[in-house]
Amino acid sequence: MAKNKGISPVSFFNSNLITIISISLVLFLMGVFFIVGLISHDLSVYMKENLSLSIVLKDDLKESEIKQMQRDLNALAFIKTAKYISKAEAAREMAKELGEDPQNFLGFNPFLASIEVTLKSEYTHTDSLKIVEKKLTESSNVANLIYQKDMMDIVNHNMPQIAIVLTELIIILVLVSFALISNTVRLLIYSRRFLIYTMRLVGATPGFIRKPFIRYSIINGLFASVLAILMLTAAFYYVNTNQSDLGRILSWHEIVAVFAVLLVAGMLISLIAAYLAVNKYLRMERGKLYYI
Repeated sequence: MAKNKGISPVSFFNSNLITIISISLVLFLMGVFFIVGLISHDLSVYMKENLSLSIVLKDDLKESEIKQMQRDLNALAFIKTAKYISKAEAAREMAKELGEDPQNFLGFNPFLASIEVTLKSEYTHTDSLKIVEKKLTESSNVANLIYQKDMMDIVNHNMPQIAIVLTELIIILVLVSFALISNTVRLLIYSRRFLIYTMRLVGATPGFIRKPFIRYSIINGLFASVLAILMLTAAFYYVNTNQSDLGRILSWHEIVAVFAVLLVAGMLISLIAAYLAVNKYLRMERGKLYYI
């Protein structure tokens, strides 16, 4: 160490294995909270964009008028999708739900044709919905507009609160993670405090003394980050295999972004912790090294 030489891979892993595992577990937990935070946001968007509004059409409309109306709806900025459901399709859907066709005892099809629309998430807030309702019902071809307003209100009210709670938890976890990783690195450097003192006695500069410790800590952080990323990948693959909807809610681009954050966080926190720990022993007198 005094000559600032590297160490062999075998020696490195033997002396730092516990440190790497400890840091990787903390980073894994941090990554889980980041992913949960992303899921809560994406789930909010997913739910908002999958709550449909049913535009019930008047019974005397021609097919060409309905098709034109569908095209006009698709051209609106707040519409995500617009799907035409004929009277026959509506009857089949109801027969499937009831287990019996209402036409059999009524003698006619009681349902009206409709256009099912979904909105872009940014237009599902209460204020925006009022404008959307007015726009969708202004046509003389519309008989009624049906949608789950209570469900919209629940999503708009609860999701922001969940996001705030998750953000607070993530911030707390980041602080706890820094403390845990810092303590882990400090313990590693603690075992070498006499070596630091010896290097000071032979005239080594603070920068020279810090360099190998910081380098080893960055390597520890890198290995720990990679290990945490592998664990997260396995966990995400397992959950996605058993819950296919997760893949539609959370994209791989967001997962990769979390991986990048963990990679940087593992090395950066380890670097800062090592720097602070070495500085502590650089300023310490020999007599105090025996009592800490």
